[in-house]
Amino acid sequence: MAQGGIATQYHLRGTIMTAGTHEPRARLRDLGIAIGRFAPGQWNAITDVPGVRVGQVTLVDGDGPLVPGAGPVRTGVTVILPHDGDIGAEPLFAGTHVLNGNGEMTGTIWIEESGFLTTPIAITNTHSVGVVRDALIAWEASNGNRPDISWALPVVGETYDGWLNDIDGMHVRAEHVWKAIETASAGPVAEGCVGGGTGMICHEFKGGNGTSSRVLPADLGGWTVAAFVQANYGSRHLLRIDGIPVGKLIPHADVSGTRTPVDQDGDGSIIVILATNAPLLPNQCKRLAQRATIGLARVGGVGADSSGDIFLAFSTGNRGLPDPASDAVQHPVAIGMVPSPWMTPIFEAAAEAVEEAILNAMCMATTMTGINGRTVHALPLARVREFAALRPW
Repeated sequence: MAQGGIATQYHLRGTIMTAGTHEPRARLRDLGIAIGRFAPGQWNAITDVPGVRVGQVTLVDGDGPLVPGAGPVRTGVTVILPHDGDIGAEPLFAGTHVLNGNGEMTGTIWIEESGFLTTPIAITNTHSVGVVRDALIAWEASNGNRPDISWALPVVGETYDGWLNDIDGMHVRAEHVWKAIETASAGPVAEGCVGGGTGMICHEFKGGNGTSSRVLPADLGGWTVAAFVQANYGSRHLLRIDGIPVGKLIPHADVSGTRTPVDQDGDGSIIVILATNAPLLPNQCKRLAQRATIGLARVGGVGADSSGDIFLAFSTGNRGLPDPASDAVQHPVAIGMVPSPWMTPIFEAAAEAVEEAILNAMCMATTMTGINGRTVHALPLARVREFAALRPW
């Protein structure tokens, strides 16, 4: 379906192939690289947490010189639905963490104050945050189970795609947000140049969206911990894949001949969403969100001065919590929690999932040409396979 001349794609699975890409893309495990010790879930995705669904709309249109308002367009929006009910009427416990704060995620002040996630989570480009936020409110008022909704503080995160995309053109519109919600599904999740990650750059290669999950063994609780990332950060020389200094081993001349122009090494941002069905309290969700930092660091993120590294974790392990804005509940509510000593393997699983999600984003992303003929090349997977085969571990 086309909206205003833009090629609009609703991604439930797969990825978009863009001009300049010839090498087939693959997820990290398809290259023979398995991160960490815990096994992934069925889809190795955030949708392995029961009830979680993901919808994405990708907007790609035009080539050549930048004409503000007309394109070229390389952007989109991603929506994560935290459970299969009305998140506003049945909130979840959640927590957030900021590694470096040159970025935005709306709604987090209320999460920190109340401990509740009360809206879907959307991720888009920096200049479309307001449109997406308003669209979430409009959708909730029109389609939710609370037609008398009087207030909402939607969660919308962003990373900057203005090196490839006409970011001032405001090409993400309300109908795209609604379509992402309406097409959200469980199962496989599209990765790479899709949804909000369409125009992103990671470690000076093409970046975008990625996901991964871990299932703890029964003796450690049996819970699922999963990550979804929109990766748009980092310097090439810092990139490591399962300990391999891939960024140093692939000179710029081997891929593009020149550096991808950035203002400073490491500029950019990353949004990380962590989900689990372990019954966590808000402070435990906050602690879980902090562990995204570990997975990011293993790949090569350092929280650069101008980077927006913002993380959110939520738990579906305490369903049936009352609407925090309701005055009807005037009695104690029974909840569950994981004892603190059991948190360590959950932390480990989160770090593994974040690390692999970032690398899945890079492995699945394709070479993309955007405004003014600017091209960002995909990570060369053949080289990654070669390096992986030489590992002594």
